[in-house]
Amino acid sequence: MTGQRLPSAAMSTNQAPAAPRRSTVRSLLRLWPYARVARWRIAGSVAAALTASVSVLAVPVVLRRIVDGPIADHDMAALWPLAGLLLLLGLAEAGLFGVRRVVVARPLARVEAAMRGDLFAKLQRLPVSFHDRWPSGQLLSRATSDMFTMRLFLAFPLVFLIVNCTVFLIGTGLMFTLDWRLALIALIPMGPLTWLTHHFEQRYSGAARRAQDQNGDLATVVEESVLGIRILKAFGRHRTMADRFAEQSRSLRRTELGKAGMLANLWAVIVGLPELALGAALALGAVRVAHDEMSAGTLVAFLSTALALRWPVESLGWLVAYANEAATATDRFYEVMDEPEPADTEQPGSGPATAGERGIRLTGVRFRYPDAPEGSPDLLCGIDLHVPPGETMALVGATGSGKTTLTALLPRLYEATGGTVALDGRDVRTIPRAELRELVAVAFEEPTLFSASVAENVLMGAPAAGPDRLAAALDTAQATFVDRLPAGTATQVGEQGLSLSGGQRQRLALARAVVGDPRFLVLDDPLSALDVHTEALVEQALRRVLDGTTALVVAHRPSTVMLADRVAVLHEGRIAAVGTHHELLQSSAVYRELMTGEAAPVPEGISTR
Repeated sequence: MTGQRLPSAAMSTNQAPAAPRRSTVRSLLRLWPYARVARWRIAGSVAAALTASVSVLAVPVVLRRIVDGPIADHDMAALWPLAGLLLLLGLAEAGLFGVRRVVVARPLARVEAAMRGDLFAKLQRLPVSFHDRWPSGQLLSRATSDMFTMRLFLAFPLVFLIVNCTVFLIGTGLMFTLDWRLALIALIPMGPLTWLTHHFEQRYSGAARRAQDQNGDLATVVEESVLGIRILKAFGRHRTMADRFAEQSRSLRRTELGKAGMLANLWAVIVGLPELALGAALALGAVRVAHDEMSAGTLVAFLSTALALRWPVESLGWLVAYANEAATATDRFYEVMDEPEPADTEQPGSGPATAGERGIRLTGVRFRYPDAPEGSPDLLCGIDLHVPPGETMALVGATGSGKTTLTALLPRLYEATGGTVALDGRDVRTIPRAELRELVAVAFEEPTLFSASVAENVLMGAPAAGPDRLAAALDTAQATFVDRLPAGTATQVGEQGLSLSGGQRQRLALARAVVGDPRFLVLDDPLSALDVHTEALVEQALRRVLDGTTALVVAHRPSTVMLADRVAVLHEGRIAAVGTHHELLQSSAVYRELMTGEAAPVPEGISTR
């Protein structure tokens, strides 16, 4: 599109803006507004898992009684009740873990759906300037893989962080009750493991963030390859894109292997140190049993308790790692949710418009993109323009002069940096967006269609319009090809409407703009993809529509200019001239060069070298 801004250098590498890293706990606490609706189910899951884990700690107590009782006394009759109790404890553990999964599955699926819905709604409300900065793959990964990561954290790691810590404390108390000397030996690794886990968390959080960002980059490459498959095949560049995909994949693979290496090193220490401590405790316990300072049943119970605590200790590294994954996913989610939304209206509404104020009026309008290089000039510099009610004005200018950007200010797709854009005397900033989008209809040079039927795509311009309005709009756009489609207006056009030709997509976009009979119409070179014959038919039908509306039409060809009552010439960010087509051919050298290709004469004394 004319005047379309290119992505900034920072965005050329597909890196989305990143917010400052919070602590893991602070990041995870931000999930509470969503998780609170499932708090009782989560609490029930914790209770079920905790009860199951505590039942495991009851096993050593029963084993102690078996060893010191029936086995020591050779009383087989007393053995069976205790063996049956062990069986019941095992069944209870299995049943309670099953209950834990059932309890949280449905509510956490609703939590994920609510978060995804809020993210999608937020993306719809954010301005076009936000979407200019963010690669689509980064947004896609936040709505898919990051959501799954957060839901899985609430369902499993969160529960077992609570349960395992509680079980560890209870088990430690039980070990001290059985023998405090052996308990101290078994707990010697806790100091080094605490320090190591903290060090690991600091390193792993950065790697987790890098991996999730690279996953978003990879999604962007895939999306661009699918949408641009015709270009890739036409120019034989599919191997180039495949190489780009492979390089992104290798980067992600290196990051994931780095994460796996960090986790493996932590796991080796977490498993190794407690095993050494347990071996030392076993040796001391065997000596004490041999000297009759401890019963064999007590030693068995102690070792069984220590072994039961292996999972809470060994899972620590994995749970911390996944907590960091979830914290990073939460940060990425809130990077979008925390983006400021433009105010629906920025100042109190104005009073009734006077006759002289009606139509489209731009007064001192300036515009520059938010991330434009510091010191660069404004794209639009003090635009003054008035389009009276019922008039059609063509807007012409060189490529990149800002024509498309100027037209985007009317429906507030972008916000003017300065000055006023008014419709019928009302500053567009005072008009609620829902009302503004009903007043102003747009058709862009690059038409966008959605994976829906022809009718659904056209009626996006006026959802309440009936079949008659749909037929009239298609007739105005000369979209007679619709009748030849397999299911007529019910035909699915496919993603991006790529099953249609460029001219067909452009005609449907034009029909979408006029179907609602808008008061103001903005057309951005809407006929550029049409052949001469179809263009003439569309222009003839479009004149009837333009007679009843106030329109601003971006034009590049004389045939499109002839639709307008007057023409405004945009040059170097300003309106250089306004008049009819014939007047400007005589009075404006810039306009004459744009329309005829004849270079403006160089003033005498100015060198062309």
